[in-house]
Amino acid sequence: MSRLPLPPSAAALATGLRLDEDIVAVHPATRVVRIFTAAGRHPQNWDTFRYTGPLPHGRFDPQEPDNGGAPVSDPHNGVLYFALSARTGIAEVYQSTSTVDRITREPHVVVMRPTRTLRLLDLTGLWPTRMGASQEIASGPKKVTQVWARAIRKAYPDLDGLWYPSSMDSGNPAICLWDPPARSALPGTPDLLLPLSHPGLDMPLARVCNELNFVMYG
Repeated sequence: MSRLPLPPSAAALATGLRLDEDIVAVHPATRVVRIFTAAGRHPQNWDTFRYTGPLPHGRFDPQEPDNGGAPVSDPHNGVLYFALSARTGIAEVYQSTSTVDRITREPHVVVMRPTRTLRLLDLTGLWPTRMGASQEIASGPKKVTQVWARAIRKAYPDLDGLWYPSSMDSGNPAICLWDPPARSALPGTPDLLLPLSHPGLDMPLARVCNELNFVMYG
């Protein structure tokens, strides 16, 4: 039986945090990866936080929807999703189609290192269980996990975001960053920024798609 109820109050969450157990510190030497689209109706830059949400695919979007449940624009609640590997990023971004389209909307890959230590709530440990949930917080209905995201934001406003297991890549780490405060941790320039259509990515992407049983196009 699954266990993913709505979260307790922010006050209850705040009293349940164990700083020595529940926080993952991501060192500035750590490289993190993001897949994003640079064209289309909503073009992005590599470091663009999204302040409109919650969107159906955004598991931990922190924005409060309007009374009809529609996304809103909230300049005080930005979100960005990263991973520790390109495979995890590919698996997460293309999970709905299992097809890596390297052309449409000009998808890019960026690799960057934060300029300071990121402090993230660890959803891979016992915190979800102690708070009345389970590891389904990383795989359950997104409308419910978005409610958890909003409660966590209120309870721990100083945290940069979440460290959670990818449900698409064997539970390997994925990262959700929130702004504020995480924008201050992004560098001026990344270590790597390439379109997925770059010839140098042909073999690495083919290998990743083979491992995931995804189709690569373009």
